Amino acid sequence: MTGKLLSSFVKSKRKLAKITQVELAEKAGVGLRFVRDLEQGKSTLRMDKVNDVLILFGAALGPVTIKLLDDE
Repeated sequence: MTGKLLSSFVKSKRKLAKITQVELAEKAGVGLRFVRDLEQGKSTLRMDKVNDVLILFGAALGPVTIKLLDDE
């Protein structure tokens, strides 16, 4: 589910910015294939490169606290 949220976020932000995948790749300093994989929800991507893309949209990956079943 997380990959789907991330891919949807990046794709929608890119479209709102009216830039192509090629332009996004150039602005973020990543490859076009990486942008395509990111927008398709590939589950194994380098976090540093994901952040290179997200920073353009004012976001970044980071730890999120979740409640575990054992914490009850």
